[in-house]
Amino acid sequence: MVRVGAHVRRAALVGAAISAFCLSGVAAAQSIAANDYHIAAQDLGQALSALARQAGLQLVADGDLIQGKRSTAVTGHLSLEEALEQVLDRTGLTATISDNTIVIRGRSEPPRDERTHAAESSSDVVVTGSRIRGRAPAGAAVTAIDRTAIEQTGYATTQQLLQALPQNFGGGPNETTAATARGNADFNSAYGSGINLRGLGASSTLVLLNGERPPMAGLAGVFTDLSLIPLSAIGRIEVLPDGASALYGSDAVAGVVNIVPRSDVEGLETSGRIGLADGFTERQASALAGHRWSTGNFLIGYEFYQRGALAAADRPYVSEDLRRYGLGDFRSGAAVPGTIVGGGQFFGIPAGQDGRALAVSALLPGQRNVQDRYLDADALPMQRRHAVLATARQTIGNVELYGQALFGDRQFDVAKPALYNSKTVVVPVTNPFYVDPIGTHQPVQVQYSFLNDLGPERMRGEARAIGLSGGGKLSIGRWQIDAHGTFGTERDSTTSYNLVNSARMTAALADTNPATALNVFGNGSANNPATLATIRGSIRAGGHYRLWGGQLRAEGPLLALPAGDLRLATGVEHRDELYVFDKGVLDTATLTPTVLSTNWTGRRNVTAGYVELAAPLSGAADEGLGVGRLDLSIAARGEHYSDFGNTFNPKVGLSWEPFRRVVLRGSWGTSFRAPNFQDLRQDPNAILYFAYPVPDPTAPGGVTRALIIRGNDPNLGPEKATSWTLGFDVNMTDTPGPFARLTWFGIDYRDRIASPASALLTFFTDRAIYAPIITDKPDPAVVAGYFASPYFQLLSAVTAGQVTAIVDARTQNLARQTQRGIDFDLGYRFDVNGHHGEIGMSGSWLLSFRQQLTATAPTINLVGTIGNPPDLRLRGRMSYGGAPLGAALFVNYIDGYRNNTVTPSQPVASWTTVDFQLSWRSRRTDGPLSGLSIGLNATNLFNQAPPPVRYAVGTNTIGYDVENANPLGQIFSIEVTKRW
Repeated sequence: MVRVGAHVRRAALVGAAISAFCLSGVAAAQSIAANDYHIAAQDLGQALSALARQAGLQLVADGDLIQGKRSTAVTGHLSLEEALEQVLDRTGLTATISDNTIVIRGRSEPPRDERTHAAESSSDVVVTGSRIRGRAPAGAAVTAIDRTAIEQTGYATTQQLLQALPQNFGGGPNETTAATARGNADFNSAYGSGINLRGLGASSTLVLLNGERPPMAGLAGVFTDLSLIPLSAIGRIEVLPDGASALYGSDAVAGVVNIVPRSDVEGLETSGRIGLADGFTERQASALAGHRWSTGNFLIGYEFYQRGALAAADRPYVSEDLRRYGLGDFRSGAAVPGTIVGGGQFFGIPAGQDGRALAVSALLPGQRNVQDRYLDADALPMQRRHAVLATARQTIGNVELYGQALFGDRQFDVAKPALYNSKTVVVPVTNPFYVDPIGTHQPVQVQYSFLNDLGPERMRGEARAIGLSGGGKLSIGRWQIDAHGTFGTERDSTTSYNLVNSARMTAALADTNPATALNVFGNGSANNPATLATIRGSIRAGGHYRLWGGQLRAEGPLLALPAGDLRLATGVEHRDELYVFDKGVLDTATLTPTVLSTNWTGRRNVTAGYVELAAPLSGAADEGLGVGRLDLSIAARGEHYSDFGNTFNPKVGLSWEPFRRVVLRGSWGTSFRAPNFQDLRQDPNAILYFAYPVPDPTAPGGVTRALIIRGNDPNLGPEKATSWTLGFDVNMTDTPGPFARLTWFGIDYRDRIASPASALLTFFTDRAIYAPIITDKPDPAVVAGYFASPYFQLLSAVTAGQVTAIVDARTQNLARQTQRGIDFDLGYRFDVNGHHGEIGMSGSWLLSFRQQLTATAPTINLVGTIGNPPDLRLRGRMSYGGAPLGAALFVNYIDGYRNNTVTPSQPVASWTTVDFQLSWRSRRTDGPLSGLSIGLNATNLFNQAPPPVRYAVGTNTIGYDVENANPLGQIFSIEVTKRW
C-alpha cells in the first residue's frame, strides 16, 4: 500500500504538471546566436541573399516561390530566427535552418529532406541516433539543448549542465563521489566528472564530441571527463536516452550524449564570469574567434575556469557528527589529543598540554576522545582548468575537408578526510614521553590523529587530454563518402601527501632522544619539525589512455519509393585502445620509498561494420484522417574485440505521423558494454586466493571454512541489454502553442559485471543469493592446487583439509537489472513582441529498477533507495528571450527515497532548488555597447541544503547523499559577454 500510494501521489503530481504547464527545464530548440543585421526593404531574393551573407550561411530557395515578393527592412541585434521572421513577414513563406543552410519554403508545404538536390547536398546535419543525413532517427526522442538554453541556465561548466538532466544520476565518477566504490566512482583518480544516464553507470553512457569518441579518463579509462570540455564553445548538446549500440558500439546502453561545437561565431566573442558562494569563489574567462564564408568556416575557443576549494567546515552536513540532524555521532576514536588503550580500558589524554610532562593522574579513565575525520578537510577540491576547442571546414569542389581539436588541462588540490593518519600506534617503553596508565611497563596503544602534526591528508593532481580528428567528405551525385581518423589521449597523475610513513613513525616512536622522538601524548605542538618531516609520507600514481581510430562511411539514396527515397548509411570502423597504469611510488610503509613494480597495461583493438536503412513507408501527414507519414529505420552493427570476441546488435525504429505535428513512435534494439581493462586484468596483482572461516548458521560451529577465489574471470564477456521505447510527440517544433513529448522505456540489462567479494561475511547467511558461485564438498586435489598456487595468501589458520566449500568471488558476468520508466517534456511556447517565451517541465519517472545478483537470487527493487536513482526527478522552466531584457527560471526537484543501509531504514526528504537568470542585451549596433550582453545568475537561489541522511562514504560517514545532491549551495554570478 505504501508503494501504491507513492505512485498515486507521483502520478497526481505529473498530471497536475500536464494540465498546468507551469514549471521549467532545458529548452530543446536549436537556435543561431544573435547578430547585427542591416537589410533594407527590397526584392525578397536580394534581401534573403544579404541576410544569408551576414549570417555566414548558404541559401536554398525556389525562384518561383520568391519571385515578385518584397521584403520588410531588418535592422538591429537579432537572432537569425528573428531576422528571418522580419524579412519574410507578409510573404506567406517560412524558413528552416539546417546547420549551414537556410531553406525557404511555402507555409502549406511540409518540409522534405529530399526536396531538392541543392538542399540535400548543402545540408550535412546528422542527428544523434542516426547516420542518415538530414533526418532524425525514426522512433527516437532526441533532446537538443541549444546555445540559448545553455546560456539561460547560468551554469559555468559542462558537467553542471548535463548533471541537471532529469535522466541523469549523480552516482559514478564525480567530484563528490571519489570515496565511494559504486559505479566505478573509486576509479575517478583525478576528480573528474562524468554523466550517468538512468543510473546504469557512467561506462554505460556513450559521450561523443561532434560524433567522435573523445579520450577516456580515470583508472583503466572508464568514463569521459566532461570537465575538460569548455562550455563556452558548445553550440548544442544532443541527448538520446535509448540504447544505440547498433550504430555506435560499446557503452551506448543507457544512451548517447553528443556535444556539438559552435558554428555561429563571426568575429571575436569574449566573456568573463565571477561567481560567489559561501566558502568559495569561481572565475571563468573565455575567448572565441570564428569566421564563416561561402565554402567553409572555422572556430577556435579558449576557456579558463577556476574554483576555490570548499571547506567541509563551511557545510555543517559534511561531518561525521550528525547529532544536530538526529542521525547519530560517528566520529573516530583516533583524535588529538588521543586515547591510551590499556588492559581493555580507555584513558583519555587531557587537552591543553603538549605531552612532555603528562602524568598518569591527569588521564581521564573511561573517556575516549573522538574527532571528526572531516576536520580541516574539503567538501570539494580546488579546480583550475584551461581548455581549447577548435574546428574548421573547407569545401573544394565536391570535397569537404574538416578537422577538430580539443585540449584540456585541469589541476586540482583537495584536503581529504583522515584515512591514513588516524591510527592506533604502539608506543614502546623506550619512548621518552611514555605513559603507562595501568603500571604493566609494557608498550601501550594510543589512538591518535596526526592532523596537528602533519596537517590534513591532501591530494593534488592533473588531468590532461588531447583529442584530434580530421578527414574529408566526397560528394558523388547524391551520395557522400566520408573518410576520417581520430586520435585521443588523456593522462592522469596524482600525488597524495601529508601521509604517515608507518615504518619511519615506528622508528621515531622508538627513539630515546627527547629532542627527536615522536610524542603522541599531547596536542601535536611539541614534535620536532625535523622528526615530522621524516615521518611524512606520500603516494604518487598515474596512468594514461590512448585511442587511435579510422572510419570509412558512405550515405545516400538507395532507391526511390512512392513516399520518398530509401536511404542507406554504411561504414567500417577500426580503433586501437591502450591504457597504461604507470609505475607508482609508495612512501607510506617502508623506510625508503618503494617503486611499484607493476607497470600494468591494457590493450585492445576493435573492428566494426554497420548498416542503417531509412525508409519512408507512406507520404506526408495531412490535417484530416488518413494513413499519414510512416517512417521506418533499421540498423545493425557487428564488432570484433581482440580481447573477448564478437558482438552483434540490431535496432529498429518506427515513427507514424497520423496528423500534422502528432507523431507516434517506438524502438527496439540491443546494446552492450565491453569490459574495461581493469575487469580483464589477469596479472599477479589482480589475483588472490585465501581460506577463511565464513559465518554459516547451518554449519557445525556456525562457520564454514571456505576457499575464496578473488580476481577477474578470464572468460569475462560483455554486458548485454535489450531496450525498447514507446512514445508520442505533439507539436515538438519551435512554433507557438502547447507541446508534449512522452516516452515509456524499458531496459533489460543482463550479464552485468560484478564482484561479490565485498559480501564475504554473508556468502552463507544469504546462500540463496550466492548459491551459483558456491561449490560444496570440493575435490581435495583442487583445493590443494589452490593452496599451492603462488597467488595463495595465508590470511587465516584454515588448512586445506578443513575447507568444505569454494566460493568463486571473482569479478564476473553475474547480475541482471531491469528498468521501466517514463520520460516527459511538457510545455507551452509563446511570442511576445516578436520574442520567444516558454513555460514547461521535463522529468523522468522511474517506475521500477529491479536487480538479481545471480540467476537464482531473489529480485530486489532498487528504485527509491540510497545509492540508486530516485523514482521521480523534475526540472521546470519559464523563460523569455526578449531584448534588451530576458529572464529564465528553473525549478529542480528530486523526490524523497529511503536509506536502506541502516536498520530500520530511514526516509530521506525530497530536495527542491531554484535557479534564476536575468539577462540584458544591448540593442546598439555601433559604439562600445554594440554586441554587449550581461547575465545575472543565481544557482540554488534560496540556498536549500541537501536533505540530511546518514550516508556511508567508504569507511567514513557523512550527512548528505553525495550521489543525489551536492554541497555547492547558493551561488550568485555575473557574466559579461562582448561580441566584437
